[in-house]
Order: sequence, then C-alpha cells, then structure tokens
Amino acid sequence: MDTTSPAAQHKYVGIWVTQNGFIRHELLPNGRYDEARGNKKSVYQGRYTLTGEHIDYVDDTGFTADGDFREDILYHAGMILYREQ
Repeated sequence: MDTTSPAAQHKYVGIWVTQNGFIRHELLPNGRYDEARGNKKSVYQGRYTLTGEHIDYVDDTGFTADGDFREDILYHAGMILYREQ
C-alpha cells in the first residue's frame, strides 16, 4: 500500500469531532489515534494510515474502519467529523 509520509499526515493531525461533540478522534503525528466518546476517554486506540485523502484505521484489537477527508471534513463510518478549532 502506498501511504503518505508522516510529514504529509501532519495536515490531518489534531482533533476531529462530531457536531454534537460526542465522538472525538485525535489523530497524532506518530500515526496513532485515540477516540473518545462522551465523557469516556480512550475508548478506542490504534493506528491510522493515509492514502491521499483516504484514512484507514486499525484499532489495537484488530478492528478496522476507514473514512475520507473532503473539504476539511472527515466522513467516517456514517459519521461526519469536523476539525476542532
């Protein structure tokens, strides 16, 4: 798989959140992510890779998911996440 370099991933590093703030994805610069839900921190953790504007997630239990960035919005598993300002 041809994935983007860590430097290229940097443009997506940060916190992505649903409009109601319930789900928060923190994309870390080292290719790891941490997902919080409601008041629960670190509900899911794992790694991510990018291929262009496409993101693939593999959590630490082996579960996989994916999504796409379009116009600075993350569409992931039926959810829409916005960059936290």
